[in-house]
Amino acid sequence: MKGKIIILSAPSGTGKSTIISSLIKNPELRLGFSISATSRKPRGQEQHGKDYFFLTEEEFQKKVDNGEFVEWEEVYSGTRYGTLECEVSRVTESGFNLIMDVDVKGALNIKERFGNEALSIFVMPPDIDVLRSRLVSRGTDSPETIEKRLAKAEYEMSFANNFDTVVVNDVLSDAVDKIACKIREFAL
Repeated sequence: MKGKIIILSAPSGTGKSTIISSLIKNPELRLGFSISATSRKPRGQEQHGKDYFFLTEEEFQKKVDNGEFVEWEEVYSGTRYGTLECEVSRVTESGFNLIMDVDVKGALNIKERFGNEALSIFVMPPDIDVLRSRLVSRGTDSPETIEKRLAKAEYEMSFANNFDTVVVNDVLSDAVDKIACKIREFAL
């Protein structure tokens, strides 16, 4: 049986990567993770082929030109992210449900492309001040980058109502439980 697609989107620092890590550990959900491609450089301990496919701008553009992406966006000026078709097939054809971590525009594009085969979930921060605190505590971005991320977060949150469901990540375990419940209802 072919797996379904679960799309998680949220502003940077909202906790979607942590949520996905928790969900994947639940064998009942039969989740496989889609590794996104990006044209940015790795941060911290990120590894090529595990956290992202880190591509040069030229490599990324070649894949765009060859139609290898299900979706892609220039999320920040000069930095592109996308989902490769081969990643979607790799997971769903193996019978696992694909969980995707993508930006808002990419999520909406994937939902439009796959329709009822996809469930779109927007993870909302409790508020902008909590989000600012989370971004600062990560210690990976400059103050200028954090301000850009916060401005982008406000823009992204304006699209929350276009998703199938919205979950506020105030208490991590509660957010994980709510999302797991939505996945069970949709895919199992």
